[in-house]
Amino acid sequence: MTRTTPASSRLTTRPHVRRSAPPWVRGARAVAQLLDHLPRSVKRAVGGTPIVVDGEPLDPTVQIVLRMISAMPGSDFTETPEDEGRKALDREALIFGGAPLPVDVESLTVPSADGPIPARMYRPCGSRPAGLVIYFHGGGWVLGGLESHDATCSFLASNADVCVMSVDYRLAPEHPFPAGVDDAVAAFRFAVEHADALGIDPSAIAVAGDSAGGNLSAVVAQVTAATGEQSPALQVLLAPVVDMSVKRPSYKLFGTGFFLDEHHMDWYRERYLTDPDQALDPRVSPLLAEDVSGVASAYVAVAGFDVLRDEGIAYARRLREAGVPTVLRNHATLVHPFPAALTVGACRDAVREIVAAIRFGLAHADASRSA
Repeated sequence: MTRTTPASSRLTTRPHVRRSAPPWVRGARAVAQLLDHLPRSVKRAVGGTPIVVDGEPLDPTVQIVLRMISAMPGSDFTETPEDEGRKALDREALIFGGAPLPVDVESLTVPSADGPIPARMYRPCGSRPAGLVIYFHGGGWVLGGLESHDATCSFLASNADVCVMSVDYRLAPEHPFPAGVDDAVAAFRFAVEHADALGIDPSAIAVAGDSAGGNLSAVVAQVTAATGEQSPALQVLLAPVVDMSVKRPSYKLFGTGFFLDEHHMDWYRERYLTDPDQALDPRVSPLLAEDVSGVASAYVAVAGFDVLRDEGIAYARRLREAGVPTVLRNHATLVHPFPAALTVGACRDAVREIVAAIRFGLAHADASRSA
């Protein structure tokens, strides 16, 4: 059975023009990019005593970045209104995401039963690849948006030679669960139904996302498998939230000091869910689904210093046990937002591995089409 999303008969897009980063952002980016090249002795002096938890050392550049972020105004978004927290995350992304790569960018609107959903399409310059990655940003269903993940999406499009559609799904607490889920499913169905107009292969559509976006990607894979409709060719789950019902040992190990704290997750949960029992819903906690067999092949990447580490590992194992082709990658020395910290060499290398996974997962698509 195939379900359809309310959609206009004509797909309209418009060029998106990026604004130049202000001088203070360019200066901060330059400082961030220099961190990897500092001598180890300087890194230790700036970052402090090396941190080792659960037998693994924290990447020294990441350790410095954490100190820099903690010193930034409004870095603890739980102490500010949601709008201020969203601005703070965008500022951090502007700096530590680095300058977006030069790609062709278009704005478009995804129609849905609940209203239009803004989106942004990234294409490698001068080509129209047949593969598409639908990207759902992180931010705990409360923060994040098109701007916070601009650098990440342009990096994926340019390096994986795919189109990337970034989806600006509705955020809590204004739009609590299941608004984000509904928008994510609508975006996937829209891409399938409009594949010809978008210039992509409908059988080569992947879903991807970090944190809450990884959660939405996993849910899209489960929902479409359950209905028997067109499913993603690949799900790319990056430090995903997959079980809101319990806190595993990684919550105790990394509960404070590693960007995503335990109290941050509690703050997100309070805003995303209107009833604590919703945490048992597989659309909130996909790890709790009765059956995960038949969902899309998966690439699951977790960060070693992350409260969400253990649930991501558990979900990858659950998929494998159900016969789903699954790759699990534990980036043991990194912290939660590594897909958006492209100025850090180790994080950039991790995203290059994600690029390879996408290229392999969508290898059956035509390599490229003329502009």
